[in-house]
Amino acid sequence: MTKRHSNLVGLQRRVSFQKESPYVMTQSWIRFTHDGAIRFGTLDGEQIRVHVGDMFDAPTLTDITLQLSDVTVLMPTVPSKVVAMWNNFRALGEKLKLGIPPEPLYFLKTPNSYLNPGEIIRKPACEGKIVFEGELGIVIGSRCKEVGVDKALDYVFGYTCANDVTHAEILNRDPSFAQWVRAKGFDTFCPLGPVVTTGLDPATLVVKTTLNGDVRQEYPVSDMLFSVAELVSRLSADMTLLPGDVILCGTSVGVGSMKPGSDVQVEIAGIGVLHNRFE
Repeated sequence: MTKRHSNLVGLQRRVSFQKESPYVMTQSWIRFTHDGAIRFGTLDGEQIRVHVGDMFDAPTLTDITLQLSDVTVLMPTVPSKVVAMWNNFRALGEKLKLGIPPEPLYFLKTPNSYLNPGEIIRKPACEGKIVFEGELGIVIGSRCKEVGVDKALDYVFGYTCANDVTHAEILNRDPSFAQWVRAKGFDTFCPLGPVVTTGLDPATLVVKTTLNGDVRQEYPVSDMLFSVAELVSRLSADMTLLPGDVILCGTSVGVGSMKPGSDVQVEIAGIGVLHNRFE
Protein backbone atom coordinates (compact mmCIF):
# COMPACT_ATOMS: atom_id res chain seq x y z
CA MET A 1 0.00 0.00 0.00
CA THR A 2 1.43 3.35 -0.98
CA LYS A 3 1.75 6.18 1.51
CA ARG A 4 -0.89 8.29 -0.25
CA HIS A 5 -3.32 5.38 -0.59
CA SER A 6 -2.81 4.54 3.10
CA ASN A 7 -3.68 8.11 4.06
CA LEU A 8 -6.81 8.06 1.91
CA VAL A 9 -8.07 4.82 3.46
CA GLY A 10 -7.88 6.26 6.97
CA LEU A 11 -9.44 9.57 6.03
CA GLN A 12 -12.24 7.96 4.05
CA ARG A 13 -13.14 5.90 7.12
CA ARG A 14 -13.36 9.15 9.10
CA VAL A 15 -15.63 10.69 6.48
CA SER A 16 -17.85 7.61 6.59
CA PHE A 17 -18.28 8.04 10.35
CA GLN A 18 -19.26 11.67 9.90
CA LYS A 19 -21.94 10.78 7.35
CA GLU A 20 -23.37 8.14 9.70
CA SER A 21 -23.52 10.65 12.59
CA PRO A 22 -25.22 13.76 11.17
CA TYR A 23 -26.03 15.20 14.59
CA VAL A 24 -22.42 15.20 15.80
CA MET A 25 -20.94 18.60 15.04
CA THR A 26 -17.35 17.68 14.37
CA GLN A 27 -14.70 19.21 12.15
CA SER A 28 -11.49 17.58 11.03
CA TRP A 29 -8.39 19.68 10.42
CA ILE A 30 -5.66 18.39 8.16
CA ARG A 31 -2.09 19.44 7.35
CA PHE A 32 -0.65 18.46 4.00
CA THR A 33 1.78 19.28 1.24
CA HIS A 34 0.61 20.38 -2.19
CA ASP A 35 2.80 21.67 -5.00
CA GLY A 36 5.75 21.80 -2.62
CA ALA A 37 3.98 23.97 -0.01
CA ILE A 38 2.73 23.02 3.45
CA ARG A 39 -0.92 23.97 3.91
CA PHE A 40 -3.84 23.18 6.17
CA GLY A 41 -7.61 23.12 6.03
CA THR A 42 -10.77 21.26 6.90
CA LEU A 43 -11.81 17.96 5.43
CA ASP A 44 -15.21 17.89 3.71
CA GLY A 45 -15.82 14.48 2.20
CA GLU A 46 -12.88 13.92 -0.15
CA GLN A 47 -12.23 17.64 -0.51
CA ILE A 48 -10.07 19.95 1.55
CA ARG A 49 -11.24 23.51 2.16
CA VAL A 50 -7.94 25.37 2.40
CA HIS A 51 -7.40 27.88 5.20
CA VAL A 52 -4.60 30.37 5.86
CA GLY A 53 -3.20 31.91 9.01
CA ASP A 54 -2.92 29.94 12.24
CA MET A 55 -4.95 26.76 12.69
CA PHE A 56 -5.26 27.48 16.40
CA ASP A 57 -5.97 31.23 16.19
CA ALA A 58 -8.84 32.34 13.93
CA PRO A 59 -7.77 30.71 10.65
CA THR A 60 -9.21 32.26 7.49
CA LEU A 61 -11.12 30.20 4.95
CA THR A 62 -10.00 30.73 1.34
CA ASP A 63 -11.86 29.96 -1.87
CA ILE A 64 -9.35 27.19 -2.67
CA THR A 65 -10.58 23.60 -2.63
CA LEU A 66 -8.28 20.63 -3.19
CA GLN A 67 -8.92 16.94 -3.70
CA LEU A 68 -7.66 14.72 -0.91
CA SER A 69 -6.16 12.41 -3.52
CA ASP A 70 -3.92 15.24 -4.78
CA VAL A 71 -2.13 15.96 -1.49
CA THR A 72 0.29 14.22 0.86
CA VAL A 73 -1.04 14.13 4.40
CA LEU A 74 1.19 15.33 7.24
CA MET A 75 0.75 14.93 10.98
CA PRO A 76 -1.93 17.46 11.92
CA THR A 77 0.23 19.49 14.29
CA VAL A 78 3.93 20.03 14.99
CA PRO A 79 4.02 20.06 18.80
CA SER A 80 6.61 21.84 20.90
CA LYS A 81 6.28 18.75 23.11
CA VAL A 82 4.38 15.50 23.38
CA VAL A 83 3.55 14.53 26.96
CA ALA A 84 2.69 10.85 27.32
CA MET A 85 0.99 9.01 30.17
CA TRP A 86 2.01 5.84 31.95
CA ASN A 87 -0.48 3.69 33.90
CA ASN A 88 -3.58 5.69 33.02
CA PHE A 89 -5.94 2.84 32.10
CA ARG A 90 -7.57 0.72 34.73
CA ALA A 91 -7.61 -2.54 32.74
CA LEU A 92 -3.90 -2.49 31.94
CA GLY A 93 -2.98 -1.42 35.47
CA GLU A 94 -4.92 -4.34 36.89
CA LYS A 95 -3.30 -6.76 34.44
CA LEU A 96 0.18 -5.54 35.40
CA LYS A 97 -0.77 -5.44 39.10
CA LEU A 98 -0.05 -1.72 39.34
CA GLY A 99 -1.57 0.50 41.97
CA ILE A 100 -3.72 3.47 41.04
CA PRO A 101 -1.35 6.47 40.90
CA PRO A 102 -2.28 9.52 43.02
CA GLU A 103 -1.29 11.81 40.15
CA PRO A 104 -0.60 11.43 36.41
CA LEU A 105 2.68 9.69 35.64
CA TYR A 106 4.23 10.96 32.44
CA PHE A 107 7.27 11.23 30.19
CA LEU A 108 8.10 13.21 27.04
CA LYS A 109 8.41 12.12 23.42
CA THR A 110 11.20 14.04 21.70
CA PRO A 111 10.61 16.04 18.48
CA ASN A 112 12.87 13.76 16.43
CA SER A 113 10.39 10.95 17.10
CA TYR A 114 7.44 12.68 15.39
CA LEU A 115 6.26 10.87 12.25
CA ASN A 116 3.69 11.60 9.55
CA PRO A 117 0.87 9.22 8.63
CA GLY A 118 1.96 6.66 6.07
CA GLU A 119 5.68 7.06 6.76
CA ILE A 120 8.01 4.31 7.96
CA ILE A 121 8.74 3.55 11.61
CA ARG A 122 12.44 2.73 11.50
CA LYS A 123 14.03 -0.05 13.53
CA PRO A 124 16.86 1.31 15.69
CA ALA A 125 20.39 0.00 15.23
CA CYS A 126 20.30 -1.59 18.68
CA GLU A 127 18.53 -4.94 18.95
CA GLY A 128 15.50 -5.66 21.11
CA LYS A 129 11.71 -5.83 21.18
CA ILE A 130 9.89 -2.86 19.63
CA VAL A 131 6.25 -2.52 20.66
CA PHE A 132 3.24 -0.57 19.42
CA GLU A 133 0.91 1.32 21.75
CA GLY A 134 -2.24 2.75 20.18
CA GLU A 135 -3.44 5.87 21.96
CA LEU A 136 -5.72 8.89 21.89
CA GLY A 137 -3.89 12.20 21.55
CA ILE A 138 -5.26 15.43 23.04
CA VAL A 139 -4.31 18.48 20.97
CA ILE A 140 -4.03 21.74 22.90
CA GLY A 141 -5.58 24.79 21.22
CA SER A 142 -4.40 27.75 23.28
CA ARG A 143 -1.72 28.64 25.83
CA CYS A 144 -2.57 26.75 28.97
CA LYS A 145 -1.08 27.36 32.42
CA GLU A 146 -2.51 26.43 35.81
CA VAL A 147 -6.09 25.92 34.67
CA GLY A 148 -8.74 24.26 36.79
CA VAL A 149 -10.48 21.03 35.82
CA ASP A 150 -13.71 22.94 35.19
CA LYS A 151 -12.01 25.14 32.56
CA ALA A 152 -9.55 22.62 31.12
CA LEU A 153 -11.63 21.50 28.13
CA ASP A 154 -11.74 25.12 26.93
CA TYR A 155 -8.05 24.70 26.08
CA VAL A 156 -8.50 21.48 24.08
CA PHE A 157 -8.60 22.00 20.32
CA GLY A 158 -9.37 18.41 19.40
CA TYR A 159 -8.17 14.83 19.26
CA THR A 160 -5.92 12.69 17.08
CA CYS A 161 -4.56 9.14 16.86
CA ALA A 162 -1.07 8.26 18.06
CA ASN A 163 1.29 5.31 18.28
CA ASP A 164 3.61 5.51 21.29
CA VAL A 165 6.30 3.20 19.87
CA THR A 166 8.64 1.84 22.54
CA HIS A 167 11.92 -0.07 22.68
CA ALA A 168 10.67 -2.28 25.51
CA GLU A 169 13.93 -4.01 26.42
CA ILE A 170 15.84 -0.77 26.92
CA LEU A 171 13.29 0.73 29.29
CA ASN A 172 14.25 -1.24 32.42
CA ARG A 173 17.51 -2.79 31.27
CA ASP A 174 19.56 -0.86 33.83
CA PRO A 175 18.06 -1.44 37.31
CA SER A 176 19.52 1.84 38.53
CA PHE A 177 17.77 4.03 35.93
CA ALA A 178 14.54 3.69 33.96
CA GLN A 179 15.43 4.81 30.43
CA TRP A 180 12.15 6.47 29.43
CA VAL A 181 13.69 9.05 27.10
CA ARG A 182 15.80 6.58 25.17
CA ALA A 183 13.15 3.84 25.01
CA LYS A 184 10.50 6.25 23.76
CA GLY A 185 12.55 8.79 21.83
CA PHE A 186 14.13 7.03 18.87
CA ASP A 187 13.64 8.61 15.45
CA THR A 188 10.13 7.87 14.03
CA PHE A 189 8.77 6.55 17.36
CA CYS A 190 5.79 8.94 17.59
CA PRO A 191 3.42 8.72 14.60
CA LEU A 192 0.49 11.17 14.80
CA GLY A 193 -2.64 11.74 12.69
CA PRO A 194 -4.18 11.58 10.21
CA VAL A 195 -6.28 14.59 11.32
CA VAL A 196 -7.22 16.43 14.48
CA THR A 197 -10.97 16.37 15.02
CA THR A 198 -12.87 18.93 17.07
CA GLY A 199 -16.23 18.48 18.76
CA LEU A 200 -15.74 14.90 19.94
CA ASP A 201 -16.68 13.57 23.37
CA PRO A 202 -13.57 11.60 24.37
CA ALA A 203 -15.52 9.47 26.82
CA THR A 204 -17.37 7.88 23.89
CA LEU A 205 -14.27 6.97 21.88
CA VAL A 206 -12.68 3.56 21.39
CA VAL A 207 -9.05 3.01 20.38
CA LYS A 208 -8.46 0.07 18.04
CA THR A 209 -4.98 -1.07 17.05
CA THR A 210 -4.38 -3.67 14.35
CA LEU A 211 -1.14 -5.38 13.44
CA ASN A 212 -0.99 -6.93 9.98
CA GLY A 213 -4.79 -6.88 9.89
CA ASP A 214 -5.28 -8.56 13.27
CA VAL A 215 -6.99 -6.54 16.01
CA ARG A 216 -4.63 -6.36 19.00
CA GLN A 217 -6.19 -3.54 21.00
CA GLU A 218 -9.78 -2.34 21.27
CA TYR A 219 -10.39 -0.41 24.45
CA PRO A 220 -12.66 2.43 25.63
CA VAL A 221 -11.17 5.81 26.46
CA SER A 222 -13.69 5.99 29.32
CA ASP A 223 -11.48 3.49 31.21
CA MET A 224 -8.88 6.22 31.86
CA LEU A 225 -7.96 6.84 35.50
CA PHE A 226 -7.44 10.55 34.80
CA SER A 227 -9.91 12.14 32.40
CA VAL A 228 -8.98 14.53 29.60
CA ALA A 229 -9.91 17.52 31.76
CA GLU A 230 -7.89 16.19 34.70
CA LEU A 231 -4.84 15.54 32.52
CA VAL A 232 -4.88 19.03 31.00
CA SER A 233 -5.38 20.66 34.40
CA ARG A 234 -2.73 18.65 36.22
CA LEU A 235 -0.13 18.97 33.49
CA SER A 236 -0.72 22.71 33.14
CA ALA A 237 0.18 23.05 36.80
CA ASP A 238 3.63 21.63 36.00
CA MET A 239 4.37 23.14 32.60
CA THR A 240 2.89 25.62 30.15
CA LEU A 241 1.05 23.82 27.38
CA LEU A 242 1.21 25.58 24.01
CA PRO A 243 -1.08 25.49 20.97
CA GLY A 244 -0.41 22.31 19.02
CA ASP A 245 1.09 20.41 21.96
CA VAL A 246 -0.14 16.84 22.32
CA ILE A 247 -0.95 14.80 25.41
CA LEU A 248 -0.97 11.05 24.81
CA CYS A 249 -3.56 9.55 27.15
CA GLY A 250 -1.77 6.24 27.71
CA THR A 251 -2.63 2.79 26.45
CA SER A 252 -4.45 -0.32 27.60
CA VAL A 253 -4.26 -4.09 27.21
CA GLY A 254 -3.08 -5.65 23.97
CA VAL A 255 0.27 -3.92 23.54
CA GLY A 256 2.59 -6.15 21.54
CA SER A 257 5.81 -6.38 19.60
CA MET A 258 6.34 -5.58 15.92
CA LYS A 259 8.65 -7.33 13.52
CA PRO A 260 10.21 -5.55 10.53
CA GLY A 261 7.76 -5.63 7.64
CA SER A 262 4.74 -5.18 9.90
CA ASP A 263 1.82 -2.84 9.20
CA VAL A 264 0.31 -1.16 12.25
CA GLN A 265 -2.88 0.91 12.32
CA VAL A 266 -4.40 2.95 15.12
CA GLU A 267 -8.06 3.70 14.47
CA ILE A 268 -10.49 5.93 16.36
CA ALA A 269 -13.96 6.44 14.87
CA GLY A 270 -14.48 10.12 14.11
CA ILE A 271 -10.75 10.72 13.64
CA GLY A 272 -9.64 8.06 11.18
CA VAL A 273 -6.86 5.54 10.79
CA LEU A 274 -3.19 6.24 11.47
CA HIS A 275 -1.27 3.78 9.32
CA ASN A 276 2.47 3.19 9.41
CA ARG A 277 4.81 0.38 8.42
CA PHE A 278 7.66 -0.85 10.61
CA GLU A 279 10.90 -1.58 8.78
